[in-house]
Amino acid sequence: MKKLKNLAVLLVLICAAVLITYVQSPSEANAAKDNLNVKKLEVDEFFSDHDGTFILREMKNNRTFIYNNERANQRFAPQSTFKVPNALIGLQVGAVKDEYDIKYWDGEEREIPIWNQDHTLGSAMRYSVVWYYQAMARDIGEDRMEEWVQKISYGNQDISGGIDQFWLSSSLKISPIEQADFMGTLYKENLPFDKNVIKTVKRIMIQAEGDDYTLYGKTGQGSGLGWYVGFIEKDNRAYSFVTNIDGTSTDAKNITLDILKKYQLMEE
Repeated sequence: MKKLKNLAVLLVLICAAVLITYVQSPSEANAAKDNLNVKKLEVDEFFSDHDGTFILREMKNNRTFIYNNERANQRFAPQSTFKVPNALIGLQVGAVKDEYDIKYWDGEEREIPIWNQDHTLGSAMRYSVVWYYQAMARDIGEDRMEEWVQKISYGNQDISGGIDQFWLSSSLKISPIEQADFMGTLYKENLPFDKNVIKTVKRIMIQAEGDDYTLYGKTGQGSGLGWYVGFIEKDNRAYSFVTNIDGTSTDAKNITLDILKKYQLMEE
């Protein structure tokens, strides 16, 4: 009789365990999907044609994956990725009023057709219009620019290469790791700028949106170097990313998007 009672209890426990597994498994699966284990990312396949580095950092717990650690710690000219801090500084000091502030084309024909027209702060970020951000840098001036580059500890903080040239294959240098740090701090809005300034710059960095993700990014290119930096919000998580390669910014962006798609951080 005692054995029968024990058997009955065992059967009840087994049934309960099966029921719990059935009820919990969907949420557990979703949790596993959301909780990306960045330590297991494999990205070698995306760098078969380029020497480069890739960094992905989960914002919530700062878990970081680095491909090619040596290059990740080398400093390079930021090129047009500097448009992000440039926009933050320009807005903060009043060199531009908002994302709709227009600068008028000077009539000089440049190599990229879309640059040959009037632009706003937002459209100049979207199309990486160098002349707009050079003009804004001149309006900011060397003293204020140096003050703010130092305040945000941006790379080597060296703007000696000229107020409208220092970030373009010149004196200013920043490592991919430092870029990832900066992008993470921007996402968390922990930079020493007014909140409305930070939110404006984040808004004009948006490059793609899906049902459950928003991609923020900025390219940079020059002297055989390609950058793509930014962050992505996916469901209730966020990740900063940096790709830096010997190649073009288009290649760097495509590598980044391919990796994000492979690990289901954005749609195919």
